[in-house]
Amino acid sequence: MRSKVLMLAAALTLTAVACKKDDDKTTTVDFTTAKQQVLTDFTNKIAVTGYKDLDDAANNLYTKIDALNTNATDANLTAAKDAWKSMRSVWEQCEGFLFGPVEDNDYDPNMDTWPTDYVQMDSLLNSSNNLELADIQSATLSLRGYHPIEYIIFGDHGNRTAASLTARQKKYMVSLASDLKNTCHALYISWTENPVNYAQVVITAGSGSTKYAKKQEVYLAIVGGMTDICEEVGEGKMKEPYDAQDPAIVESPYSGNSLVDFKNNIIGLQNVYLGKYKEQGLGLKDLVAAKNKSLDNKIQGQMAAAIGSFDNITVPFEQAIISQRVQVQAAMTALGTLKTTLEDELKPFIIQYITD
Repeated sequence: MRSKVLMLAAALTLTAVACKKDDDKTTTVDFTTAKQQVLTDFTNKIAVTGYKDLDDAANNLYTKIDALNTNATDANLTAAKDAWKSMRSVWEQCEGFLFGPVEDNDYDPNMDTWPTDYVQMDSLLNSSNNLELADIQSATLSLRGYHPIEYIIFGDHGNRTAASLTARQKKYMVSLASDLKNTCHALYISWTENPVNYAQVVITAGSGSTKYAKKQEVYLAIVGGMTDICEEVGEGKMKEPYDAQDPAIVESPYSGNSLVDFKNNIIGLQNVYLGKYKEQGLGLKDLVAAKNKSLDNKIQGQMAAAIGSFDNITVPFEQAIISQRVQVQAAMTALGTLKTTLEDELKPFIIQYITD
């Protein structure tokens, strides 16, 4: 069952219409109540659900990597590649709300530091390092997480074959996958279990939260995460290799997955604003539309434009920075436009209307 939300701007109320088989009831939710419901839905329907999916995806990737280690067939290699891409899709959407334990406990850099240096990775593989889990956990950040796994299972420009995997590469990829699995599980339980239980930290903002004395503070953290991912994609992940015209510093160069990563980052931002991941909840859009429908339309239009701009880039990003520079620049411009609106209009909206 899904609910439809109608914004009555004149009355400054939110009207949720829930359709049921046995009745047709309309429940009016005022702005104050909606402010709390948005936080509850963000926490339970987006953050916790997203991190649970990430935890599950990490377990699936480990299973596929372990199977490849045991039986190095091309079919098992393809399954590992597919599992890696599937996990990246979940993670990149979770990057739409990079605040809380993912930053406080360094889960993000521990699993997603880039660019990688394949020369450095080859040097590690050729060393006497035992490549056990503990060795991975103490390694340089660029030698942990998604991208070293990417390098091993995809190879340079995706040319990896199962038969070409060495014993050392297999050992490294299993330890990497185990480390990644542990990190993602720790991230998930940091939102769901004591002593951190960050879900409760967010939900109780302004009413006993151990971190957020006011609801406004957590709303600003949410909007800050949305703004930050626009900046990271447009001014970091895209602009740095674009300016240098250097494919070696692209985020996911071995799999050719960078554009999908970028797009999922902004879809993650959109999920937060709309209050929807797997199911619909109340989102920032409902609060904004209740007070300023034109701003809501502007934000939604700019999000759609930014997401759609990636579809105009028709070659892998490491090629596009050379051969499709106009399209890449257009995507970066769309991201910059959205970032400016979030900073200059959505953030002041939060400050003005969410004061408790």
